[in-house]
Amino acid sequence: MTKKNLILFGFILLKFILQYVLISPEYDLQRDEYLHLDQAHHLAWGYLSVPPVTSWFSYIILQLGNSVFWVKFFPALFGALTLLIVWKTIELLKGNLYALILGSICVLLSCLLRLNMLYQPNSFDILCWTALYYALIQYLTSENTKWFYYGAIIFAFGFLNKYNIIFLLLGLIPAVLLSKQRKILARKEFYFALILGFLIILPNLYWQYSNHFPIVHHMKELTKTQLVNVNLGDFLKEQILFFIGGLFVILAGLYAVLFYQPFKKYQLFFASFVFTLLIFIYFKAKAYYAIGLYPIYLAFGAVYISDIVNNGWKRYLKPVFILIPILLFIPIYKVAFPNKSPEYMVAHSESYKKLGMLRWEDGKEHHLPQDFADMLGWKELARKTDSLYALIPNQKETIVICDNYGQAGAINYYSKKGIKAVSFNADYLNWFDLSITYKNLIRVKDFEENDKEMKETSPYFETAVMGGQVTNQYARGYGATIFVFRNAKIDINKRLEQEINEEKNEIIND
Repeated sequence: MTKKNLILFGFILLKFILQYVLISPEYDLQRDEYLHLDQAHHLAWGYLSVPPVTSWFSYIILQLGNSVFWVKFFPALFGALTLLIVWKTIELLKGNLYALILGSICVLLSCLLRLNMLYQPNSFDILCWTALYYALIQYLTSENTKWFYYGAIIFAFGFLNKYNIIFLLLGLIPAVLLSKQRKILARKEFYFALILGFLIILPNLYWQYSNHFPIVHHMKELTKTQLVNVNLGDFLKEQILFFIGGLFVILAGLYAVLFYQPFKKYQLFFASFVFTLLIFIYFKAKAYYAIGLYPIYLAFGAVYISDIVNNGWKRYLKPVFILIPILLFIPIYKVAFPNKSPEYMVAHSESYKKLGMLRWEDGKEHHLPQDFADMLGWKELARKTDSLYALIPNQKETIVICDNYGQAGAINYYSKKGIKAVSFNADYLNWFDLSITYKNLIRVKDFEENDKEMKETSPYFETAVMGGQVTNQYARGYGATIFVFRNAKIDINKRLEQEINEEKNEIIND
């Protein structure tokens, strides 16, 4: 093994190790992870929440045993592959070993460590952004049209993972048109590649059409509940924080693609960066949507910096540039990861507040960062639901309905009793099994919604009790209540079918 490959292997190994050790065992999986894992049981070409690629990985995880180890392995793998592509890009740009190390450190000790903790589409999304930019650099370097096809395939799988990659395309199109590289549009292979990409995403487009484009409803709901709370100042501040240790490398990369003579053929990357960022700002996108934009500029910047510090007194700056991302990571390590207990975080909340980490998607400040609060209370909820479920004699005739997908997914993941909980929320709306005639109901209600449940639902059953609550005060789902209703006086299935149809019609007509 060569020295370079040994160093690369070391970075990748360190990446995997960090992804596992930066999460304290007292935290559960995050609420989105449970939904994505449940999709393995309902494979389809589309879902109300995300495109289908995540479900494919979930199916692999299921076949491997569905353990937390494998749940964490795949986002870590996508992060390691992102680092590998940045490494290969630096090699393509003729960067030396110093450039490879500098670029790799900046990727490793960045927001990707936090993002790659969670089994969500975001990790694969960033990998696809980086890989697509790499394919473009390969084409601009060699003008080999095979990279059109590679790029089309990468874009298609990125699209089937998260529609966010459309922003990359929207930023790239005007950049290409304004550059000398618009000659790409005269190549027939470019259009063949477009057809290939379209054919790959066609099944998902057909699914969206067949289901009345739920993505439109999802985006409207997202805009009303979350994007409305996005402001420009916070968006820009977070862009700086994402790669704070490598910020000087990214800025060097932007300068280099514009003025550095060896990078003249890559000038469109400056315009592409500006256009993409402006589009994100225009649509008031969440700050993390733009993370995929940055890794490739670490490659440009690392090569440029390695060239300017290669001779004379500037050689003494080499260790300084390596130390900057390492030193800046130290304070980030203390606050950016769930490696401290909730009690510790609450006691040191001022540190988190200064970084804006206590502001949730609802625009309000809370006791813990949202992702961390979303990783607590789930095992407790599943355990208590299991206990109540076990007390019901005719369990097969019992349906468990939750207020949100996190509750349903967590119960399904941790249940020892084989419970298949559902919800009128997200994809669970399509996963009700109405072939079973239900007689009993276990209802999990959010704390804010549980006051009226007993009064409204108990008249339809012979017995009704409040069975338990989530008592972890740090959990986002704190206070969620479990109600048990037995021996229905009405036709539960008919009532369920009615509510499911109402929810689906609301999505269609929104």
